[in-house]
Amino acid sequence: MTPADSLRLILLSSLWGMSFIFMRVAVPEFGPVPLILVRMGIGALLLLPLLLSLRYLKLVWENKGGLLLLGLVNHVLPFVLLALATIRLEAGFTSLINATTPIFTALLGALFFTTPIQRQQYLGLTLAFFGVYVLSANRLDFSLGGDGWFILAAVGATFCYGVATNYSKSYLSHLPVRVLAAGSTAMSALILLIPGLWLWPSEPIGGLAWGNALGLAICSTTLAFLLYYGLISSAGATATSTVTFLVPVSALLWGYLLLDERLSLQVLVGMAITLAGTAIATGMIRWRRRELA
Repeated sequence: MTPADSLRLILLSSLWGMSFIFMRVAVPEFGPVPLILVRMGIGALLLLPLLLSLRYLKLVWENKGGLLLLGLVNHVLPFVLLALATIRLEAGFTSLINATTPIFTALLGALFFTTPIQRQQYLGLTLAFFGVYVLSANRLDFSLGGDGWFILAAVGATFCYGVATNYSKSYLSHLPVRVLAAGSTAMSALILLIPGLWLWPSEPIGGLAWGNALGLAICSTTLAFLLYYGLISSAGATATSTVTFLVPVSALLWGYLLLDERLSLQVLVGMAITLAGTAIATGMIRWRRRELA
């Protein structure tokens, strides 16, 4: 990575970390589905100029089914599930569960997309799941008023991301990144239009909630997508994937500074185990056997 790429990576992790703050503040007034409609609707409007070319518009039309499915599993379902989770869960806590996305990517790739899992990855997968257990062991209460269902929603979002990553890699990798980003965002807005308007709150939405919704759409979606795909182009996918480990740190820091969220020893230990397991599973940490002379 160049110094400029490193700065872009830090900015991207900060913007995606802030997304959990934006959702936590805005979702109580909007509700999960209307909030994500605002996020994807504004994001689509801001990204559509990238497609102002007959070549790109033709690619979107020819791949409309694939982009629709990608929008559903990479944006609509996980974003709504994460917004639902932040109704109850702290922003930093939710981001830590979200950091296990590479785990589901590896598992689903091995099960359905013929992507092999190396022996070292099994250790990483086990360690990451144990880290999630450490994080949430005392909060897995599925009775009325418990956190269990909200934790399950956050895990469901990472499952969706795992499906989307494998699907886009297997079937949509031939498309330019601007077509993937703008096309899937526009499809997501179309999917959300009717349910988002149907569920729109009857009470007026306050200025603070609107400000956070706009921040979510402009900063954590449009600008973040442009940074993300730009980094992939300049620094490569492997280097860009390190954002997975920076986002929860950013979200925990923003949550502590802006929302007075508590950084307990349990959260810190769970974070360390989860991120270590994810790093091993994704190959960021690896070791080799010494060869005998």
